[in-house]
Amino acid sequence: MKLIICVLMFFWGSLKSEDVLQSVSDDDILQLIKDYEKLIVLFTKPNCNICDKFESHLESLQEDFEKHLNAPTVKAVNSHLVKLYSPTKEPAIVFFRHGIPLLYNGEADETDIYNFLETNQTPAVKELTDKIFEHITQAATGATTGDWFVMFYGASCVECQRLHAVWEGVGATLRGRINVARMDANLAGINTAKRFRVTKLPSFLFFRLGKVYRYDLPNNDIKSFVSFAQDWYKNVKGEKVPLVSSPFDEIVDWCVEMIKFGVDLGLDILAKYPWLWQIGVAGFGLVALTALIALIKAGRSKPVKQVKKEKKSK
Repeated sequence: MKLIICVLMFFWGSLKSEDVLQSVSDDDILQLIKDYEKLIVLFTKPNCNICDKFESHLESLQEDFEKHLNAPTVKAVNSHLVKLYSPTKEPAIVFFRHGIPLLYNGEADETDIYNFLETNQTPAVKELTDKIFEHITQAATGATTGDWFVMFYGASCVECQRLHAVWEGVGATLRGRINVARMDANLAGINTAKRFRVTKLPSFLFFRLGKVYRYDLPNNDIKSFVSFAQDWYKNVKGEKVPLVSSPFDEIVDWCVEMIKFGVDLGLDILAKYPWLWQIGVAGFGLVALTALIALIKAGRSKPVKQVKKEKKSK
């Protein structure tokens, strides 16, 4: 009898161990992201009840994820990488699709978790550029493609990188209702960023029916972004979407920028080397004095026109 109990306990322990999520290090996660097209990671920490609930659900779902999504599931305890994907840190479920992270923002419910990840096996956020922005969004020409929520980011912007998974979460939550996109304000989207006077990164602009609404709320989380796009934008004064600049307008803007750059550069140089002012003033004075002397000499050397006397007829 004791032998049978021991055998049953052995098999039960083996089955249970198979359901436990594999714990991996930060280096392992980075390698797994490269090795697998899809990967599900639970960022967790000790003594966290809600973390334990998420872990329990993922343990039950990991076989389905492997079978239907072709995505292995692992967990990372006290990971330093969590701050790159989740503003609120642990617990956080992040779904990597070809390296693109998606942050889950729902409740600790098995059905919700599975449906959310299963529905969003492909990225929800579109990448826009200057060349396709107006054609795709039709922001100033009728908005027949629907509403657009666009994030302007930069490659060197740390906060922008931390919001990558969050913005994918916004796109996944609004999928099918509102278009969510992003643009590199320093490279492929630099002209569009200038068009809408984007001066800081990240910046979030919501386009609806020929108007643009700027997201200036302090919270950069999925729920706040989604709430803004669905209803809160009505509390913000909308601006009329400016028309696309003509080639002539772009040339004028470029000239103005070059002049401004030249003036700023000159002022910076003079501020750094104040003695240049003296040289400049002295040089200008010398040139002016030389010109004045030349004019005086030219005036003195000008021949006097002689009036011919008519001969009197005898």
